[in-house]
Amino acid sequence: MNAVTTEPTNHQTQPTSGLPAALVVAAGIVAAMHVGKVAPAIPVLQAQLGLTLVQAGWLLSLSQMAGMLTAVLIGMVADGIGLRRSLLTGLTLLGSLSLLTGLATSASQLLMMRAIEGAAILMVIVPGPALLRTLVDPARLSSAMGFWGTFMPTGTAAALLLGPPLMAHAGWATWWTALGGLALLMAAVFALGIPQGASRAFQLDSRRLITVWRTPQVWRVALAFGCYSGQWLVVIGFLPTLLQGGGASAAAAGSMAAIASAANIAGNLVGGRLLQRGVRSQKVLTIGFAAMAIGAFVVFATPPATPVAVKLAAVLVFSGVGGMIPGSLFSLAVIAAPSEDTASTALGWTTQMSMLGQFCMPPVVAALATAQGGWALSWVVTGGLCLMGVGLVSLRRS
Repeated sequence: MNAVTTEPTNHQTQPTSGLPAALVVAAGIVAAMHVGKVAPAIPVLQAQLGLTLVQAGWLLSLSQMAGMLTAVLIGMVADGIGLRRSLLTGLTLLGSLSLLTGLATSASQLLMMRAIEGAAILMVIVPGPALLRTLVDPARLSSAMGFWGTFMPTGTAAALLLGPPLMAHAGWATWWTALGGLALLMAAVFALGIPQGASRAFQLDSRRLITVWRTPQVWRVALAFGCYSGQWLVVIGFLPTLLQGGGASAAAAGSMAAIASAANIAGNLVGGRLLQRGVRSQKVLTIGFAAMAIGAFVVFATPPATPVAVKLAAVLVFSGVGGMIPGSLFSLAVIAAPSEDTASTALGWTTQMSMLGQFCMPPVVAALATAQGGWALSWVVTGGLCLMGVGLVSLRRS
């Protein structure tokens, strides 16, 4: 369908400073804070709203489920309405929904609003890399994608750090309201700081998706992203349980998991820098997947009595060196798009495969651990995903 609108094109705008690109990354971090705001709030929500453990599980997974089911559709919408408008709409919707959710009086209301929030989050994070491509010099694109790759660990770490003390003093509703206000403030700054381009016609065309699906390189990048994200969530998600099984306290295990997550930020930045200096993406990705395979093997295959320091070192290698992978894949996803006006659709499909990996892999590994009576063979799954990832990125582009 077609309608007339006035929205910037997706073509390069040549900004005079790095501020617009920084604002795109900042918008991603704000969206990621909304992804991460639920985990620290669960005990409070259980106490104040009577949230059951099953409902808490759904609350945690709804944003991932939204991505698994609708990310490519969101990408098509972003390509249709324009990248800048998509991010601005997503931030505004996200802020408004978070403010409204602060008024919720039941778990069912919270779940309903969270489901809608998932779509708003995707409207920010799916077109982000494509918009960055229009705002930075091509020579700096790899570095910019490395910075973009830090948005999720940075935002979730910020939510985990800021949420508990705020909720301890003011409750969960204030936490939701504060983040809603932050998203609306980010929307206002974004609107002022991101330049508008020339007007163009709004086109929501299913042929974009067909074109993307017919591009083998998009599939390879998307599936490789699923291989990465699925096992990353497995290791980081189950790390506190593993460490506590080895004798670490709950507080210490949580702190170590936060450190491991932060290491991923450094890996993203290093990966972007290496790509900018001319290191081939295939080499960066191979090193990243190899480090993840080795780190996961040490984490899972060593006995529970293994010193905590050994497992922590292994998971830092896993998350830190493996952190070079997301920025590299974001760069490849943008390049793999068959045309400029399909960039967000390609990124949407990549995000959808990433969310699918996150949705499927934790239950698979948990089921294997349950059947085997321990985690000792879990590295077989993560190692297989690493081999698959290396194979996918090693195939020649066609």
